[in-house]
Amino acid sequence: MIEFWLTFNNGEEKLRLPVPPKDFEMTTGLNNTVINSQELGEINLIGKPRLKTVTLSSYFPVRNDGLCQYADFPAPDLCIDMIARWRKSGKPIRLLIVGETLKVNEAMSIESFHVSQRHGPQDIYFTLELKEYRFVPQQQDGNGNMDAVALLAEYTGSRPVEEEIPPVYAVRPGDTLWGIAKRYYGDGSRAEELRKKNGLPDEPVPPPGKVLIL
Repeated sequence: MIEFWLTFNNGEEKLRLPVPPKDFEMTTGLNNTVINSQELGEINLIGKPRLKTVTLSSYFPVRNDGLCQYADFPAPDLCIDMIARWRKSGKPIRLLIVGETLKVNEAMSIESFHVSQRHGPQDIYFTLELKEYRFVPQQQDGNGNMDAVALLAEYTGSRPVEEEIPPVYAVRPGDTLWGIAKRYYGDGSRAEELRKKNGLPDEPVPPPGKVLIL
């Protein structure tokens, strides 16, 4: 059995989904950059990880229909109000997914929350779209360093992303060594250092397409 939990404000409020999603997918990737070099062709610069995203779809039942994981679940309107309030707070929530082989413990922002109703019982169907939230040093999340199992047991009983300096740069038409040094070093006077590092002739304008080591 896999349990799905949403918690808020370091576990001050908790919601275990009564009916777990039939399936879910957590996606991520890398912020790679492809540049074209006259000498080497396309070069793929591997970047830092993108934020993870998760979409959860299920429903809040009005009564136990045999698919609920526990008995004393909150009413649908209470669940909806709780998630809506969390989303409007401007603070992240924490997603816990705990099973025999699956352990997820992620701080997430609520990107969107869609609810609907169908014919039959007054169950409320929902789709919750979440995105990974990264804490900056001034922020604190008291449970952030605990693994999912330890955190669930407790509940139940970096700097902002900055632009990375790429290790290489493909010269574009109109570039100058001074401009490249100013852009990536913050100091145009380091153009001479850049020229020597790349063994360039004593000229201010490198040829377009030239791949420079920064």
